Amino acid sequence: MDREAFDSLVTHMDTAMIVLTASDGRERAGCMVGFHTQCSIEPRQYAIWVSKTNHTYDVAIRSRHLAVHLLAEQDRDLAEHFGGLTGDEVDKFADIEWHPGPDGLPLLARCPNRVVLRVVAQHDDGGDHVCVIAEPIDVSTTVELTPLRFHSVERMEPGHEPD
Repeated sequence: MDREAFDSLVTHMDTAMIVLTASDGRERAGCMVGFHTQCSIEPRQYAIWVSKTNHTYDVAIRSRHLAVHLLAEQDRDLAEHFGGLTGDEVDKFADIEWHPGPDGLPLLARCPNRVVLRVVAQHDDGGDHVCVIAEPIDVSTTVELTPLRFHSVERMEPGHEPD
């Protein structure tokens, strides 16, 4: 398989970037994610793939609820914050305005376009990411926006390397 051709094809898809937040009732976490999509029409379900090397992974796999926050073009600073720092070293929520959702789930005040999800399944096929499948329990779409896309963050230094 031509890895460069595959990577080029996927890059051209230019996915919208999100911040995923999680809370297991004791600890909260959040990270920028590019692997996510609706995965069922009936019932409505959403899939998010979380890197196993990421601090958010440890919290997300123990969480009953997750939140997907759609980033707008003007949210590059949030993308850098949640994508360039690691929860292993800093509290990403210390300087961010948020309010608690179910189980203390952090809901970012600056990202009103979001969905709160109830986790229904996890799938680990042995790769470097785990797929979490969840159903929406609350949706907020309060403002029009132009999504922050992968091409805008692809050169950002990650908080964790992918391997």
